[in-house]
Amino acid sequence: MRDHPDDSATTSLPQSASPKTVPNAAVSEGGSPRTDAPGRSLRRRGRGRPYALAFIAVLIVFFLPLAYALGTHYAEGDRPSDWRTARRDSTGIAPPPAATPEAVVHVYAARAFRWRGAFGVHTWIAAKPQGADAYTRFEVMGFNVARGGRAVRVASGIPDGHWYGSPPTLIREVRGGDDVDALIERLHRAAAEYPYDDRYRLWPGPNSNTFIAYLGRAVPELRIDLPPTAIGKDYLPDGAWWSRAPSGGGVQFSMNGLFGFIVAPEEGLELNLLGLSVGIDLRPVAIKLPGIGRIGRAEEPSQPPDVATEARS
Repeated sequence: MRDHPDDSATTSLPQSASPKTVPNAAVSEGGSPRTDAPGRSLRRRGRGRPYALAFIAVLIVFFLPLAYALGTHYAEGDRPSDWRTARRDSTGIAPPPAATPEAVVHVYAARAFRWRGAFGVHTWIAAKPQGADAYTRFEVMGFNVARGGRAVRVASGIPDGHWYGSPPTLIREVRGGDDVDALIERLHRAAAEYPYDDRYRLWPGPNSNTFIAYLGRAVPELRIDLPPTAIGKDYLPDGAWWSRAPSGGGVQFSMNGLFGFIVAPEEGLELNLLGLSVGIDLRPVAIKLPGIGRIGRAEEPSQPPDVATEARS
């Protein structure tokens, strides 16, 4: 008896057409040729196509704008190369303290020094209470840590000075009386509690933008919307993965500043990859791109006059 219905067919094959002439990949367990190998190969290629498209999309959205920003940065030949001679003088944005009796809080961003400016900005806060004759700057400076000092610097200084040759942009302004004085006091307390006063890391953080984002969460009435070029703003303190956005509202998810997202009224929707941010803002409408920044309608830096009243209610 035949043990298999195909035994006779197998034994009757001429030597020239023996099964060993059929490629192994196309032979079934019973010895007969498989007819579905090409289909399976096509299906495997089809399954890999979404990954390839996702990779291309990441390159276009995150890294193409960065390449453009890098080329633009170096195409401008008037950037200073020596920090000792780079401009640090006032740009005239902040109102003179002697002529401004009200309390003022300003948040600034300026392109970082040298090659870093192609990718990101340095941010700081300048504030003065009612009747003060000088501004106090809140910022983190990395070279202090390299010399064994503290990262956080809270001291009198030029509120709107060039950042080593780069003019700053005012991204938030709050003015008022006792209510704004109270916000400034809270800024001082939050700066004293910043957990990374003894360390600084350019990427992915903690750095100067990590500090200003920390202050923004501590004093949400300021509603600080940091630009997408503020690399380090997505680095959450103490290894946390969830927090409020730097504006003090919404929600933020971040894995050590390397991957995450923000959904908040001020920031809109932002995606973070390797410290680079892309996003869409609806108030006002704009897109946010790595290296380039915000494209669209400019945001009004001044807060509504009832911001402090809203915060108390």
